[in-house]
This record gives sequence, C-alpha cells and structure tokens, in this order.
Amino acid sequence: MDIEAAVRERFERLRNVLDERSRRLFVAAEALALGFGGIAIVARATGVAPRTIGVGIKEARELERAPPAVGGAAERIRRPGGGRKKTTSKDPTLVPDLDSLVEPTTRGDPESPLRWTLKSIRRLADELVRMGHKTSARMVAKLLHDMGYSLQGNRKTKEGSSHPDRNAQFEYINRKVKREIAAKNPVISVDTKKKELVGDFKNAGKELRPKGSPEPVRVHDFLIPELGRANPYGIYDMANNKGYVSVGIDHDTAAFAVESIRRWWRSMGAEAFPAARNLLITADGGGSNGSRVRLWKLELQGLANELRMPISVCHLPPGTSKWNKIEHRLFSFITQNWRGKPLITHQVIINLISATTTKGGLAVQAHLDATLYPTKVKVSDKEFDAINIKRDTFHGDWNYTIRPARNS
Repeated sequence: MDIEAAVRERFERLRNVLDERSRRLFVAAEALALGFGGIAIVARATGVAPRTIGVGIKEARELERAPPAVGGAAERIRRPGGGRKKTTSKDPTLVPDLDSLVEPTTRGDPESPLRWTLKSIRRLADELVRMGHKTSARMVAKLLHDMGYSLQGNRKTKEGSSHPDRNAQFEYINRKVKREIAAKNPVISVDTKKKELVGDFKNAGKELRPKGSPEPVRVHDFLIPELGRANPYGIYDMANNKGYVSVGIDHDTAAFAVESIRRWWRSMGAEAFPAARNLLITADGGGSNGSRVRLWKLELQGLANELRMPISVCHLPPGTSKWNKIEHRLFSFITQNWRGKPLITHQVIINLISATTTKGGLAVQAHLDATLYPTKVKVSDKEFDAINIKRDTFHGDWNYTIRPARNS
C-alpha cells in the first residue's frame, strides 16, 4: 500500500467521528508527518482543499505552543458521568468500614480479629472481604491515602502531669547557670545513660561493612554473667562543651553517681576551673541523683568536704528528664558514634565513648569504674541531720547548696 492509499484509509475510518475542526487537525497532522509535499498528497487522498490543510497546520502549531490544559485535554471527550463507576459509589459502606478498622479508639468492632493484630494493608483488605466488600490490597492502600492515613511510629511526647512551677524552675535554673558561668565556676549536667548489655549483642543502627557481610551477633539478648552490664554515668561541662563518662559495672546508686563526679573533677574539672569557688550541678528529679534520695545528699557532703567548696544542686521539674542538657549535648552523640557496633567488652564501650566528637568541639573522656556499689544503703536520721545543707527560698526541695562540714 502506497502512502496516499494509507492516508486515505485512515481518513475514511475516522471521517464519521470527526467534527470540522478535528478533521482539519487530522489532515494537518498527516501532512506534517509526511514532510515536503505532504499537503499535496493529503489533499489528493482526502479531498480536503490544500488551503484548508494549511489552516489546520497553523492551528496545530498554535496548539503546540499553548500551555497544556488541566487534565491533559482542552475539551472534555467523555460525557459527564460516563465511564466505570467508582467502587466507593457502588459500595458506600466501604470507606466507613475501613475507617472503623484502622480507627485507634474504640469505634471499631471489638470482635474483629484485627483488634489486636498488625493492621497491614493485606490484613485490612482480607477483613473487608470477610465483611462482604469487594476490594483488594491496592484499593485499600489508595483509600487510606485519600483518607489521610499513613504509617506512623510512636512519639515520646507525654511527660505526665505538668508541675505548676515547671517553667519557673527552668527560669530559675537558667539564671543560676548564667551567673555561675559568668563567675568562672563549673556548671555540670549529670545523668545516667541507658544501661547496656556487654557482649556480642545487636546494637541499633548501621555501619559500613563489605557488602553482604553484616557482623554476626546473638539472636537473644540474655545477660552474659561474666560480662554483665555497663552503667554509663555522664558529666557534661556546659561552659567548655566537654564530657566525662564513668562506666560502672555494678549498681547505679547515689554513691556511684557522686564518685563519678569526683572522678570528673580530678581528671578534668580541677584543671579547667582552677579558681572555682562553687560547683553547680543540674540533675533530674529521680534516679540515683534524685531530689529525695538521702544517700545522694550524704555523698555530696563528703565530696564538698574533700573539695572544700560548696556544691549547689538544681533538679529539673518532674517529667522533664529529656530536657536535661546532657541528653542532647552528650548522650545523643555517643549513641550516634556507636550505632551498629556490638558493645562486646567494657573497653570497647570506653573506646567508643572516648572517640565521640562533634563539629562543635565536643571532647569526651571515659573511664571504667570497677567498684562494687551495694544497694539499699540506709541513711540514718542522725547522718542526714548532720548534712550542712541550705535550701533555697524558691523550691528548697529542688534547689539547695551543701557546704563543707564545719569541722572538716
């Protein structure tokens, strides 16, 4: 079949469905496709005047330069309401039933097998089919997207009940910290990092290794008795952006916490603050350095006697432990540095902590504390009353200073 016959056949097939403008555009497209001499060939094949074909070519070129119409077409071809009906139109209860399955409150059917199982797309589709709907996993995924659902993890935002003086306490701490730093006195933030199992256990995160050869670790996280756990107690120097971590092998007690501060002072603090006249500690309200822990205050009395220097303490309000400076200035970077690395020995833990740095100049020292710290140590009323403590006028239960004993 020659070119002219081919053009004639295509034109005849579409002649009855083309309106006047569409016919011009069709013959123009054929002529442009043929190139030189195309207008004459198309005119002979279709009987359309060459001048009309020229008008169509001009319109076609104007359409090429025009911005695309919304939806990709200048005019609607399908009549309104045409085409296959949407599943949600044919099944108006599909979306409400799907919403009841994924709704996180009690609106869902309490007898549904999905009530206490993972709500995967496939499980949701299977449950909807069981309820009498005609659907698929792909359709469920689209419906969930249209309904505004997406995969969400848990987020730690609940802090419990808020103390009415929470903001006032933070402002109080901020003023004291600024004043002490301006006076060239040490200000430290202290806390215990999460306890870690020592051994070839999985550690969250990834590190670079040869492709296809991840480091093998144990399947179950059962304590290895001869290795035990690591209790990292951290001290963060706010003025100098320096950290110290004492890695304990025994219990996290108040005696261990104060001993960690003592070791920080001997290895870093005394040199950094040779003219110090007071030590300010900011700490959580609970744990081994809690505001109600008697042994914490008794051990601080011993440290104040040794340093011959008052030790002031400001506790963060209840439920705000994650706001402690040490959490996001020191501990977070340690976690990043050892991600994906099994903490196989205490020495490995110390090396990883000591190697933690940041672009902001953070430097960290870490040492092992192999001392055993017994629990349930009782502080008698006589011992507690002998502590030379002066409580601040604002929330003396959170803010206080322990001075060296008068006879020390």
